[in-house]
Amino acid sequence: MEAESQVREVKYAADISSIKEAQARIKPFIHETPVLSSETLNLIAGRQLFFKCECFQKGGAFKFRGACNAVFSLDDDQAAKGVVTHSSGNHAAALSLAAKLRGIPAYIVIPKNAPKCKVENVMRYGGQVIWSEPTMQSRESTAAKVLQETGAVLLHPYNDERIIRYKSDFYGQGTISLELLEQQVPQLDTIIVPISGGGLISGVALAAKYINPAIRVLAAEPKGANDAAQSKEAGRIITLPETNTVADGLRAFLGDLTWPVVRDLVDGVITVEDKEIINAMKLCYEILKVAVEPSGAIGLAAVLSDSFKNNTAWKDCTNIGIVLSGGNVDLGILWDSYTK
Repeated sequence: MEAESQVREVKYAADISSIKEAQARIKPFIHETPVLSSETLNLIAGRQLFFKCECFQKGGAFKFRGACNAVFSLDDDQAAKGVVTHSSGNHAAALSLAAKLRGIPAYIVIPKNAPKCKVENVMRYGGQVIWSEPTMQSRESTAAKVLQETGAVLLHPYNDERIIRYKSDFYGQGTISLELLEQQVPQLDTIIVPISGGGLISGVALAAKYINPAIRVLAAEPKGANDAAQSKEAGRIITLPETNTVADGLRAFLGDLTWPVVRDLVDGVITVEDKEIINAMKLCYEILKVAVEPSGAIGLAAVLSDSFKNNTAWKDCTNIGIVLSGGNVDLGILWDSYTK
């Protein structure tokens, strides 16, 4: 009952009422994504696995839930001049699509080294691309200039309590748990979620622990970007001087809004090598017949890792939900990883 008490009594950046409000707000626009299973993968893992396919979400990733909630939370005066962000990935495309659905402009600052498929998604959804150099300083300064010129609302891709987007992100991502546990697979005893900035796992954990306080929520993280694992061990936020991982969507760091949820409600962090992530991508493609990006495949990589299988703390994890967080991967990169 400790987890239930924490969820109900501790004030985090989101709560179950906010997540349920988000569910009602975004329901007309999002897909309720399917859950897939495979007896072959169950045999390989030695557990019952249930894959929540956010790779089938609009925009190709879970990010559309939070972006949609953020855009449709704005009042008419706020929304009139549009929204602006800087992003090299799925948030950029998700925000472009959400803005298009609301009929407002989206100004997207994108670094010049962004994956081609993700830039194409932004353009496909009507986002106005403004290029920056591939540094955070350039991204932020370019976004600030666009903000000054347009008067648009900044919907930041990371942790910033001064703006609405990150909290709305919590609310939107939490709807994954509502679908998974209330409508699709209520018998789950564990959910494994990719972790980066922490918005996805924070929303999932808050909702999941409210519905079932006994459920375990585990984070999956690349060893080349293991700030969450280090933070959990240290009991405080740890940031890294650099990251090195094929999972381009998992290179951000925890912030002051996400850290309290990760600290209190995430039961552990499983770190995996890039080669394990690539192997999980192959298995998703070969067995599930689903193309997922590296960040999306990391949950399966975690379940199949020796560090998970040999950890007695997780021996009772038998019915596991795995969030396949996105499917926006350049086919060339997919084939290259497949042949390695």
